Amino acid sequence: MFRRLTLALLPLAILAGCGTPQERCIRGNTREYRALSRLLAETEANLARGYAWQERDVVRTRITICQRPVRDKDGEIRYVSESCWRDYVDTERYRVPIDPAAERRVRDNLAAKLEVQEARARQVVSQCRAAYPEEAAA
Repeated sequence: MFRRLTLALLPLAILAGCGTPQERCIRGNTREYRALSRLLAETEANLARGYAWQERDVVRTRITICQRPVRDKDGEIRYVSESCWRDYVDTERYRVPIDPAAERRVRDNLAAKLEVQEARARQVVSQCRAAYPEEAAA
């Protein structure tokens, strides 16, 4: 059991270690800045469109082919294919009306926060570059 768990988690551990120490330092210390940037871009897109997008999960039933175990005359188990109904979860995007005045206030608030985080991010990036200088390619 432990071995299977280790083998299953190994690719995740490898991916987590991707990047140079400098890149990991920068990525780890600029999360807030990147999150605020994405939120600001989304808010500006909502204002430009006049509506926002939201997602919801919808359960739908589809007919599919299922395998059912059957014991034959000799006592051996074999699998029989048959049609059956299965539930699937689909994600739907739908439009949501926005209040433009409220959305502009959100945009202005995010822009102010982003300005503060941008200064912090510049400082962190220079500190990471100083702490983990990358060697020049030969």
